[in-house]
Amino acid sequence: MQALLNHIQKFVSLSEEEQEILQSYIVCQEVNKKDYLLRQGQVCMANYFILKGCFRLYYMNDNGIEQILHFGIDNWWISDYDSLEKETPSEFFLQAVEHARIAVLKKSVQEELFTKIPKMERYFRLVFQKAYTASQQRIKYIYTFSGEERYHHFNKSFPGFVQRIPQYMLASYLGFTPEFLSKVRAKKEK
Repeated sequence: MQALLNHIQKFVSLSEEEQEILQSYIVCQEVNKKDYLLRQGQVCMANYFILKGCFRLYYMNDNGIEQILHFGIDNWWISDYDSLEKETPSEFFLQAVEHARIAVLKKSVQEELFTKIPKMERYFRLVFQKAYTASQQRIKYIYTFSGEERYHHFNKSFPGFVQRIPQYMLASYLGFTPEFLSKVRAKKEK
């Protein structure tokens, strides 16, 4: 839980009393590798802060191939925000890539939390602005960078992460096949 409090303090300052209130709204849980927080067709009911571990948000395309839209690692929030906000069935799967520990903020108590600690609304706005900016950059890279350039940019931006996830997942996230990724990596090693 301390990791979440530290993350919040980077954006807004919470008093000890506010920290205690926040902790009363958050539930921490362990998640095993390959377990799902959300499956396609379910309604997303919470926002998840990753205290430790890695998750992926993906869907199955028309050819039955997984397409990863987003990864979440330590100190990141992850959810299906469309399903969460609209209370509609999700189009995505949210799965642990490795054993994880998360802090869960259920939608049912989120508004009450914002009423009790208005700073939390500012915190989430700032976090979502950063996430939205990152999404815009990713879309730009998909359209302007070659597959090889996307890999090198990602590897440079997140060097430890490339070693942390299976290569087929990285290829899916970057928008190409695992075979293409193998060729790019082999070329780099020469």
